Amino acid sequence: MRALLLAAFLAVSALPALAVQPDEVLRDPALESRAREISKELRCLVCQNQSIDDSNAPLARDLRVLVRERLTAGDSDTGVLAYVTDRYGDYVLLRPPFKATTLLLWVGPFAILLLGGIATALFLRGRRGVAAGADTAPLSEDERRRLDALLRKDDA
Repeated sequence: MRALLLAAFLAVSALPALAVQPDEVLRDPALESRAREISKELRCLVCQNQSIDDSNAPLARDLRVLVRERLTAGDSDTGVLAYVTDRYGDYVLLRPPFKATTLLLWVGPFAILLLGGIATALFLRGRRGVAAGADTAPLSEDERRRLDALLRKDDA
């Protein structure tokens, strides 16, 4: 049973490595290594949560081939990233730069967290105020007489 479980784990963990097809691999190991690093920085536009290095989508394959073509042509790593970004926009980057067009992407989660914390604090403060107010309000004389009457009635 352990051997079967281990084999299944190894098969599943190797799936992302199968995304790069053998015909895409460059002969120069240094260029291939650079291509793999660049591919890990680019988002698959179909899968959206995977790098093109991990994705089996046809568009990811096209982007991997494009990266390798640009490297073979002599572009630097930043030149390749700039070329792809110019064609597809900052969305293609898994780590987009911090600038005006991506401000909401970077600040949005913190703003939502802050607003949620403020809403929770206000909600809890309101509940505590209602509970504290109910405990400290004294009974009127009429309420006191009715309460005494009810308590005497229960004793009898």
